[in-house]
Amino acid sequence: MLSPDLSNRVALVTGSARGIGRDLVLAAADAGADVAVHYNTSEAAADETADVARELGASATAVGADVTDPDEVDALFSAVEAELGSVDVLVNNVGDFAPRHWEDLEFETWNRVVDTNFTATYLCSKRALPGMRESEWGRIVNVGYAGTEKALVYPKNFPYFVAKTGVVMFTRMLANDTQDDGITVNCVSPYVVETSDEFPDHAPRGRWATFEDVRQVVFFFLDEGSDYVSGENVEIDGGWIPEAL
Repeated sequence: MLSPDLSNRVALVTGSARGIGRDLVLAAADAGADVAVHYNTSEAAADETADVARELGASATAVGADVTDPDEVDALFSAVEAELGSVDVLVNNVGDFAPRHWEDLEFETWNRVVDTNFTATYLCSKRALPGMRESEWGRIVNVGYAGTEKALVYPKNFPYFVAKTGVVMFTRMLANDTQDDGITVNCVSPYVVETSDEFPDHAPRGRWATFEDVRQVVFFFLDEGSDYVSGENVEIDGGWIPEAL
């Protein structure tokens, strides 16, 4: 397993009270970073995750915010900066899922899926950039979905596919816009992770992706030796292709 040296770095992982986000923020702490555990409603779980990060030797804070709201995003980063310092590593992990036919989705649900996946990625990245540009170093990793780069589309869960396609496009754009700033921007796109709420009939290679599978790619992007890799999207799908739908 790759393990970049994140000593003297500050890492913020959105949606890191539970699941993949929790795994990534604790992995960053174990790699030497001071970490911010972000939550929206899961305060107790976020506090517990921050406690575990401290046991790993990191300075850690748990901060709540609705990352679809510009004012709350600004308050989130201001709190992290006051407690730990400027954010060097940002993982945009937040993203709701609504596996229902598009015509059956309430307007509020449609907006929530698009906003938590796409708008939150835009808002958090924009807020992180001034500090990264000032220090001339930064790593942004966005979380996409396998197949959206190939224009995967399906009537069920449609706004999720739209939002994740936007995340991949945003990743490429931001990589181009930061190429002279010492910042890399990349995307990891799992298919189905072992803790998912829904599972298709067939698992590529006989299993679903693990947290370790996702972490391996994220750590590659965070490594100092990957500073020429930017604007990339790595699908963690075991060889699955959307044409098989």
